[in-house]
Amino acid sequence: MNNITNEFNDKYIPYKALLIYNCERENNSHIHADDTNSVYVESYDIGLLGNPVNAHPLSLKESIALAELLQSSAEMQNGYLKSKGLHPNNLLYVNPDNNGYAVWYTPPQQRDLFFVESLGIPCGKGYVPAMVWKATRDKLRVFALKGKAKPTGKTELYHAPYFNTYQDGSVCMGNVNINIDKGTHLENFMMQWEQYFFGSYFSHMLGGEARTRKNIVHLWKGQTTTNNKFPDDTLFSCGLNLNQLIR
Repeated sequence: MNNITNEFNDKYIPYKALLIYNCERENNSHIHADDTNSVYVESYDIGLLGNPVNAHPLSLKESIALAELLQSSAEMQNGYLKSKGLHPNNLLYVNPDNNGYAVWYTPPQQRDLFFVESLGIPCGKGYVPAMVWKATRDKLRVFALKGKAKPTGKTELYHAPYFNTYQDGSVCMGNVNINIDKGTHLENFMMQWEQYFFGSYFSHMLGGEARTRKNIVHLWKGQTTTNNKFPDDTLFSCGLNLNQLIR
């Protein structure tokens, strides 16, 4: 599973520079920025040493590429965590800033569950508790809920009864390739995180503290070998309510 607590370290390398000239005519020193007839754009390639080389007028091909880049950037910025229509019913909170996050819940349900062989837990379908999810593009926290009602601000949260989670709800995703870009709409964002979480293999305990009142191996072995609903009485409170998580 991929450790999503690590930040991305993308390296950006300059490859093109633009120099924009205004034409100042006699008796008309004030030139409006939208007067395209009085603007000249010069394009430079960036050499191996990082210096501008090969100065030339901006070509039509370069102009088209620049326009497409600006359009794509605007669409990505406008799309991140924005809903395609009405907000999903299970959405609890959303902050659509550049590095914003969403908070949502899922009711008790049956999911495909995957465990590493060394745990001795059969992979298969099993019931999981209601959950609260809080995610940015590269970090995920999960918590459990008792019952199946949509939570309110004062609803008590419980430790997520899963392997690969820390006491604060943070999730270690191991070798899962997290690929959520800045243009991901809200519905896809939520769906992708749920698929990442349940599509990965549960493998180990983190933090050394018990997540459930029942042995966690026995708990999940029972869930994947029977058709029993998840036993809410095995959950431990984590000392947070939903309002505190959102803040």
